[in-house]
Amino acid sequence: MPVELFRQGGLQRLMFCDLHQHHGEAVQANQFLIVNDDTGAIIDPGGNLAYNELYLGMTQHFPPQQLSAIVASHADPDIIASLDRWMTASAAPVYISTVWERFIPHFCKPGKTGGRIIGIPDRGARIPIGKQELVALPAHFLHAEGNFHFWDAPSGILFTGDLGASIGVDPRVPIQSLNAHIPRMEPFHRRYMVSNKILRLWAEMVRTLPIRMLVPQHGAPIVGPAVAEFIDWVQTLPCGIDLMQQGHYTVPR
Repeated sequence: MPVELFRQGGLQRLMFCDLHQHHGEAVQANQFLIVNDDTGAIIDPGGNLAYNELYLGMTQHFPPQQLSAIVASHADPDIIASLDRWMTASAAPVYISTVWERFIPHFCKPGKTGGRIIGIPDRGARIPIGKQELVALPAHFLHAEGNFHFWDAPSGILFTGDLGASIGVDPRVPIQSLNAHIPRMEPFHRRYMVSNKILRLWAEMVRTLPIRMLVPQHGAPIVGPAVAEFIDWVQTLPCGIDLMQQGHYTVPR
């Protein structure tokens, strides 16, 4: 069963978080369904391990044939390796960074993505989903070279891809206080985020938004006081190239 993140009238936001439970060798990942009345979008639809159960689960809430967008934060396999099957299941275009638009056809049979990839420029874009829109916010190098987060103003949800990921937690239980969860977040962020400079730039951008919930692609949503606590935490976190020294670049014996 998906987790309902938001519902108001004909608007619904669902998180599918347990589609890999029978595949212990794969990282846990979340997939998201946006419903705006009679149209919808998928954010980060996942790999082939998730496809069948996501498709079947979605049909209980929304017909996949009515999707108007498939939206990808970046091009990792756990984000969009199932693209070939979604190209068959729907007529929706794929929105992804211009950095990756010529790479993701490698996930599909020849010619299958023709005319259906819309590149998001580095500055971001507004993606229409019926009468509403998703705002693609620049999140480059957090962790991919071309990377976007997606702001959904009606729900107050910021979908943050790999930023905010927590490991070994129940994704159905929102994080309301950050401190106890930092040990489950810190190693991942120190390795996968490129530098503190980028985190500071991101933090300054998102402080301008009335965020109710941060929802990453791995782990649990971040809500309430933990939203501001997370932004404060990453703003001062050394990571990525900040931590690299010559000792990390030596010829193996």
